[in-house]
Amino acid sequence: MAAARPGNRVDSAPLLPNPLRAVTPALDTLHWNDPEPREAAWLSAGGHPPPKRVVEADDRTPADQAYRLACEGTALLWRGDFQNARQLLQAMARRVDRKPFKPGATITQTFHLYRQAQLQRARVLGMLLVPMAADFGIPLRRAPDVRQACREAYGSLGRDAVVSLRELQGVIGAHEWRKKGVQVPALDARIHPHYGVFSPVRGEYVELVARAPLPGVDAAFDIGTGTGVLAAVLARRGVRHIVATDADPRALACARENVERLGLAGRIQVEQADLYPPGRAPLVVCNPPWVPGPAHASLDRAVFDPDSRMLRGFLAGLAAHLEPGGEGWLILSDLAEHLGLRTREELLGLVERAGLRVVDRLEARPRHPKAQAASDPLHAARAAETTALWRLALR
Repeated sequence: MAAARPGNRVDSAPLLPNPLRAVTPALDTLHWNDPEPREAAWLSAGGHPPPKRVVEADDRTPADQAYRLACEGTALLWRGDFQNARQLLQAMARRVDRKPFKPGATITQTFHLYRQAQLQRARVLGMLLVPMAADFGIPLRRAPDVRQACREAYGSLGRDAVVSLRELQGVIGAHEWRKKGVQVPALDARIHPHYGVFSPVRGEYVELVARAPLPGVDAAFDIGTGTGVLAAVLARRGVRHIVATDADPRALACARENVERLGLAGRIQVEQADLYPPGRAPLVVCNPPWVPGPAHASLDRAVFDPDSRMLRGFLAGLAAHLEPGGEGWLILSDLAEHLGLRTREELLGLVERAGLRVVDRLEARPRHPKAQAASDPLHAARAAETTALWRLALR
């Protein structure tokens, strides 16, 4: 291919050569021709398989052709200027967003159609790829230094690799959030989320834990701790010993770092567990994913709970891990109810079958931008949403 000219507009450049023949890659390796067969490690924090068809692209690649190839399932491995790749991705996004969204007959149908559309959008935009050296350096003109951000997200590498530019942008953004942190008023401090760990930017669930009537307890469990923010709030409220659990290694590392940073390592013990640690506690807190449904990416797991597995597991196991006279705090949005994915009766039925009763229910209204965005296809559900802290006790 001819050398690229910096500053070329991606919308008006000559056409790419015909796509190279498709190959079927291994799950952890990307294969393409250059023109000889080549391969590199495939980086995907969400576990997505590598694309089966790959062509090389550079600054001469027009956005219309890039978009068409991506829609057909052909990935474009970028060889031009990095900043031009960013512009191409933006141009492809504009083309994706031109197609108007058609809502369904019900809010539930609209939700499923909207999520389908978002997944398709992510798939198409994920077809623009960039190469990486073994040390996570990007061998492209005007490429930023992303080595530290990638080490935080992927660990060590040791060989050349390829990653979706869209995922790389998420890695860079997560690195900035990790450095800056998220201010949590209930702690008067910052929580530093890691890549793939849900950030406490929606503060209403933290505020509920900060203001709920705290029974006279000196120990607690925080189930699915994530960043460790709720365990930290409990510790700052005077709980002397907290066991914070999570099954995700990223979340465990993140929680431990935040606990150390806040000077709470003497009070909070972070353990790997699928829900509960051994034993009982007088207070058990859990903020499970709010929406029943499959998780298609790492951050999806903070929002989507397949078949309400975590919610059901927390409620079903609470009686066996709650001390007599103790309380379980379930922090849960009712968005699923407004989307027609779960009824209030179904939730209360799970509580009753677990041998529990509702002591009280505290509510908070969300303040995130989507709750006010009338153009959002799910605006009616988001505008009606409340987040609640359910105080549960043994029957």
